[in-house]
Amino acid sequence: MSMNRRELAKLALAAAATPLLEAPAHAARSPASPAAQGGSFPQGFVWGTATAAYQVEGAANLGGRGKSIWDTFSHIPGKVANGDTGDVSADQYHRFKEDIALMRDLGVKGYRFSVSWTRIFPDGLATGNPNAEGLGYYQRLVDALREASIEPYCTLFHWDLPQALEDKGGWQNRDTAQHFADYAAVVGSKLSDRVSHFMTTNEIRSFTELGYANGVHAPGLKLDAQGVAQVKHHGVLAHGLAVQALRAHARPGTMIGLAENPAAATPVIPDAANIHAAEAALREENAPFLTAIFEGRYTERYLAQLGGSAPKFTDAEMKAISSPLDFVGLNIYNPMYIKAADTPAGYTVVHPSPTYPRMASPWLTVGPEALYWVPLLVGRTWQPRAIYITENGASAADLMTPHGEVLDIDRAMFLRNYLNQLQRSITDGAPVKGYFVWSLLDNFEWADGYDKRFGIVYVDYKTQKRTPKLSAHLYRNIVMQNRIV
Repeated sequence: MSMNRRELAKLALAAAATPLLEAPAHAARSPASPAAQGGSFPQGFVWGTATAAYQVEGAANLGGRGKSIWDTFSHIPGKVANGDTGDVSADQYHRFKEDIALMRDLGVKGYRFSVSWTRIFPDGLATGNPNAEGLGYYQRLVDALREASIEPYCTLFHWDLPQALEDKGGWQNRDTAQHFADYAAVVGSKLSDRVSHFMTTNEIRSFTELGYANGVHAPGLKLDAQGVAQVKHHGVLAHGLAVQALRAHARPGTMIGLAENPAAATPVIPDAANIHAAEAALREENAPFLTAIFEGRYTERYLAQLGGSAPKFTDAEMKAISSPLDFVGLNIYNPMYIKAADTPAGYTVVHPSPTYPRMASPWLTVGPEALYWVPLLVGRTWQPRAIYITENGASAADLMTPHGEVLDIDRAMFLRNYLNQLQRSITDGAPVKGYFVWSLLDNFEWADGYDKRFGIVYVDYKTQKRTPKLSAHLYRNIVMQNRIV
């Protein structure tokens, strides 16, 4: 997940003139019907938790790991709150068995983690043999998960680009996309004997816009419009080439997808006009990302808006970008409210007012209905084979009581309300097969450092003691009963 998502919502207000889907007869109903409220999830629904390597592993200088852009960025004074770094973080590198025991107690059957590229290839180049210590760590992690009857869901890139590749241009350089595919091929060949679900990238939108457009994330660049557009193209190209590499080198039957944080187009009022507007906005606001991945082309409006700043690409690249997927992961936190409008785009984005409810992170505006509309509209617009909610969760103050409890009723409220909307979405046809709460643990929250806590398990960073919060107990009850409680 990431900070400053409202920056990501400020995309061009545009929409291509495309045929719109018929809204379901019940879609304008609000709130959910009593039959949907508190309903059960499908049998076999995957309940899980999620983390990312740089945010939880620590052990930055151990096991032959090379330096990533976040190692560099976090050590630059003023880039991260309080001068925090991920050098130690939640120390999962040494404590993964303890964390798996926590997951087992929660009853979850899935764990989404990411592989640190520089633990496998310290300089980012998949030449020669992979780093045995790094590969061995992930093999031990996965084996321990399987022993606990927890399915591993592996993300190959969660923002920690090798610094050696950034020194050669990073995502500005097309070669980085091929280097990523080469790395993916090796990890797929080495882990697919025990990992059946791989995600190529996490949030191309975030790492390109936050890292290369406004510079608040690593590597801290502020490129011009053409530079940013080209970086985005290289990001989706890396995904597509990695899909092809995994198909070629992972075991047959391996399930391949990605995790993306779409602009969460949500009708501001669910009437027919606004629902149609949200459908148009879903395609246009995600034009360089999911739209390109599912449709194999950039929308005409997106290219026209960029004009001379449009990315350079080939037909072969677009074919790779749109390589077929087995599932799509959606990271959904806050809605992008959409209102029908008499404009060329056919819609406007309604931005939250200063008094709109938010969680501890200012960007995290609360809108549970996003978890109803986005899976439903993604399912109807692009017909993915399956959807997983690969991230959803909330930051909170999380104060420890004198009795050693963390009574995060705000996060518990957030999860209950969002999951109610997800259950509605599934009931109404969204092909959602699982949900991964962000996050299992408090962790290094990128530019916010350790100021913002997203875990359902509290981490005392001085002692590394783990304490399940009230939200963990709520989540356990939901998981055990497979329904909202």
